[in-house]
Amino acid sequence: MATLTIRNLDENVKRKLQVRAALNGRSMEAEVREMLSQLVTNGSAATRQGLGTAIHKRFAALGGVELVIPPRQFSSRPIPKFDE
Repeated sequence: MATLTIRNLDENVKRKLQVRAALNGRSMEAEVREMLSQLVTNGSAATRQGLGTAIHKRFAALGGVELVIPPRQFSSRPIPKFDE
């Protein structure tokens, strides 16, 4: 088994971990171990399907919008030549 030390953990995060561990009847160490195991085993929705797909699924129920794309405007400046 490996040992992991986490430094500079925000006090609010530590407190929330303590509360979560107590609610689940575990030590804080056991709670973090379980959380890390689940994260690397299951992953998150964004890593399994791609970020764009996850964002689309989250907001699909709101409907979409059709954007009017303006015609492209070309510059009146001459294109520079670098071979001279």
